[in-house]
This record gives sequence, C-alpha cells and structure tokens, in this order.
Amino acid sequence: MSRLFMFEKPLGMRDTLPELYEKKYRVREHLADTFKLWGYQLIETPTLEYYETVGAASAINDAQLFKLLDKEGHTLVLRPEMTTPIARVAAAKLLEDDLPVRLAYSANVFRAQQREGGRPAEFEQIGIECLNEETIAADGEVIALLISSLKKTGLAQFQVSVGHVGFAQELFVQILGTNGRADVLRKFLCEKNYVGYREHVQSLNLSSIDKQRLLKLLHLRGGEEVLNSAADIIENGQGKKAISELQELSEVMKDYGFDEHMKFDFSIVSHMSYYSGILFEVSAGNVGFPIGNGGRYSLIEKFGKKASATGFAVRLDTLLEALGGGPPENDSHCIFFSQERRKEAIRLAQNMREQGNQVVLQDITGVHNLDAYTKKFAETTFLIGGHSNEEGSHD
Repeated sequence: MSRLFMFEKPLGMRDTLPELYEKKYRVREHLADTFKLWGYQLIETPTLEYYETVGAASAINDAQLFKLLDKEGHTLVLRPEMTTPIARVAAAKLLEDDLPVRLAYSANVFRAQQREGGRPAEFEQIGIECLNEETIAADGEVIALLISSLKKTGLAQFQVSVGHVGFAQELFVQILGTNGRADVLRKFLCEKNYVGYREHVQSLNLSSIDKQRLLKLLHLRGGEEVLNSAADIIENGQGKKAISELQELSEVMKDYGFDEHMKFDFSIVSHMSYYSGILFEVSAGNVGFPIGNGGRYSLIEKFGKKASATGFAVRLDTLLEALGGGPPENDSHCIFFSQERRKEAIRLAQNMREQGNQVVLQDITGVHNLDAYTKKFAETTFLIGGHSNEEGSHD
C-alpha cells in the first residue's frame, strides 16, 4: 500500500476513538432501554442485502448505494437505512398472525457521498418501527416515544415538527394539475430551499390567488391554530383528511403531556418516497440538521404484505452533537505494580472487578510518562516493592 494512503480512509468513513465511543455507548443504552420499556423488541438484520429486494425497495437514491457482487453474480448492497430491511423481515416472518408488532434496532447504515462536505457515508441509526397498526394513536405513541427517549438522554432543548404527506401533495395537484409539476415544488421543500420555492412559485403561470395559496404553505407552522389556516387554502379531499388526522394527533399528544415539544409544519416533505401519512422531524437548536425523523409508511406492501406502519430513526452522531459537552468522566481505577507484587495486584484487581469496578492493571516499568498516564484515571493504587501507596496518590 502506498504510504500516501496508509492512514487515509475511504470517502465519508470515520474512526470512532474511545472517548466518543463511550459517549455513543451510553446514549445508545439510554435510548434502547426506553424503547424496551415501551414494549419494543430489538432486532438485527444483515449488513448486506440483495439489490433486487432491499436495494430496489429502499427510497435512497440509487447513486448513494454501495454495491458489490457475490460469487454467483448477484448484486448486493450495504443497507442504506433500516426501515426497508425490517419491512422485509416483517412481511416474511412476523406478520403471519396479522397482529401489531413493535420492533427496535441500532445499526450502522451506508450511503455513498458524491462530495463529502463533512457528511459521513457510514453512520449509526437507532430507532423503532410500529408495524401493522393504522391508528392515529400509534402515530402519537411513536412521537411520544421519540420525545421520551430523547429526554432520557439528557437532551433538554428540542422540537418535533409534524406535517402530513397528503396535505402538500393534494395542494400541489389541485393547483398545478400534475404530479410532475408538483415534484418540482416538493424538491425545493425537501431541500428546505424556501427562496427557490418562492421564486419558482412566482414564475408559474397561475392566478395571484393560487400563488398566494402556495406561498402561504411556508407559513403554516405553529400550534393548533395553523390547522384552521391550513383548511382555508385547500379544497375538500385528501388535504382535509390530513388536517383531521393532525387534529386527532394533537389530542393524543395532550394525553401524553408532550404537546409542548411538538409543533405543526405543513411544509415538511421527505425524500423517502414510501411515506404515506403523518411525518415528522426533530431538531435541536445547536445542530443544523435534523437529529431524527419518521412517519407513517406503506413500504411493507412492496414485500407482498398489506400492512401500514409508522416509526422513527435517530442519527446517533447528530444527537451526540446536539448533546454537546466534554468527554465522559473516566471512573476507572488503575493498579500499578512492580514485578514482585504482580500476583497481589492481580488478586486485588479481580476482587475490585467482582464488585463492579473498572480496573486497569499496569506494570510500572511499561509506562514512560507516569504523571501523564495517571491523569487518565479517577483513582490509582501503587503496589511497588514492599509497601502500597493507595487511593489516588501519584507519588
């Protein structure tokens, strides 16, 4: 290997060093424990999937898929997200009794980046899927679980913005007439390019009233009051049904006592084409990208099983950025020993570990900068020569 690339990584890949790994581990445990308390069972799926099944069914752009061939010539993909693999498993094995199923996961996913721009090509998603449950109560449960689990991690300032796929879709088709013309506006909203959205609306050959209806969509953000404003700009149809579902969701969130963490935003759309109803994203003030998102989807039908579902995924690296703070406290104990007291040191370490303590055993002759090394630990014990100097002394 060329020395030029000896310490380099593929585009978008990152190393996770011990301090960051420890923070990720603790946050992951908080989230997973909360999921289990709500009755969600953890599941694992393969890192590699067939392109013709999971790869083709996923809503991730084909250019972002990592592809490779197996020995039989089948095209495989590194999983680009977790919802599609879980839909595959559910349709094949878990929905035979036609009952609701609640699943949770934590896994790395892979999406090739054309330009890195600081964005990882491999990152960890942790989330849940509530399968074969069509009620608005299930949508509310998923959003309430998202809020509850984020609070358990210590995240104090965040907001869940909730919209509905059916509203913007219906509004655009009512005014523009075709899905093709509507897709242009959806792309602007997906990219949160509101300037481009406004400029495109102004360039359309529409009446001033219809232009105002399209522009007003950007201002439909806030509490329950925006539901009435939304009803003013759309005719009867799926758009009215969307408003009704959001009104019901608002009542569910009040029952949970989490309505203060939620706002409505009718401009939310997603690049995930399988969303079919209520959708949402969660943001924190000091992070420029959503730390998580989710919503109702009909993806399972692609695997031959008619079932609606809803869920969310949190990007663990983005959540860690939102949490901020320094490295986690190191509560490990280090026992330094000389050769003649090695057996005593080993026994002491074993006893301490049995009591649940983290203990490092270190031969004193193996450390060149003793003062710097001892600062890594909460407590140190020296077993050197014929006496011990314990409890944090660096002498």
